[in-house]
Amino acid sequence: MNFNDKTLIVGVGSALVDILARENDAFLEAAGAAKGGMTLVDAVEIDRLIDLTTGENAVVPGGSACNTAMGVGKLGGLARFVGKRGKDELGEAFEADLVAHGVMPELFLSDDPTGRVLSVVTPDAQRTMFTFLGAAAAMAPEEITPACFQDAAVVHVEGYLLFNRELMDAVLKAAKAAGAKISLDLASFNVVEESKDLLDAIVAEYIDILIANEDEALAFTGEKDESKALEIMARDVEIAALKTGARGSMIAGNGEVVSITAMGDGKPAVDTTGAGDLWAAGFLYGLVNGMDLEQCGAIGSCCGFEVCQLVGAKISDDGWERIKETVVIQ
Repeated sequence: MNFNDKTLIVGVGSALVDILARENDAFLEAAGAAKGGMTLVDAVEIDRLIDLTTGENAVVPGGSACNTAMGVGKLGGLARFVGKRGKDELGEAFEADLVAHGVMPELFLSDDPTGRVLSVVTPDAQRTMFTFLGAAAAMAPEEITPACFQDAAVVHVEGYLLFNRELMDAVLKAAKAAGAKISLDLASFNVVEESKDLLDAIVAEYIDILIANEDEALAFTGEKDESKALEIMARDVEIAALKTGARGSMIAGNGEVVSITAMGDGKPAVDTTGAGDLWAAGFLYGLVNGMDLEQCGAIGSCCGFEVCQLVGAKISDDGWERIKETVVIQ
């Protein structure tokens, strides 16, 4: 994949603050949520759900594409994030954290409050999300221009933008106009199920790199056999990646399929929040820096493993050092 010597990765998506809560399956049943999915809620409902949590919750910056951009920054890569935040303390903290992770903020401001996500982690380490978009939902198509993606090698788009079709269309057209490759993470199986008609069209017309986990790939292709699902995913894109959790990943590109072994020797996950986002960070970092698919997948696997050893979409300083040592990142 030719990037014309560019290495900048631009994430575009919802600027959100994650509220991490450890609860049991009964909490999800009472909330009427499917485990592992994402449900959009309003401000009243997210406050109600937060009040129902039973422990001390952690609060960290989040959002899928934002997590990926911050991962790229921590790896030492060039990263920018495009989103919209509120003019409040949460929004200011969100922007400061981007900078601390080596990410250039391209944030529009809104009078609406900064968005929040209640991420419920169950004892099996699965995470289920309730999302109040807040200011993120106010990002307007007319605010997105090719200048947002100037000098980008890759524009990484989170699948959640599919809920705002006009905005997604503006992002895709501006990214192409800027000469960038476009990476799409399918985000959640229920996002795919609700947006299948749009997805088929945009993947064929705009997407160069398509990333999904097993559930998302099944929803997108209708194929339970993962090798066949990957084959379908790869039909209209240059590179397709299918993440299979503790079993590793499979990547199709350049006329070959590469299987990547999971890292960690079967060590159990503490929390899977951000695993896919950080996998994408490692993979895309390798890609724009000229590494082959096996190397890219190995970095992604390392990042995905390390983020599962802490609660929330973050990796410890020791974890980042292990990643750099394992995959020999200079």
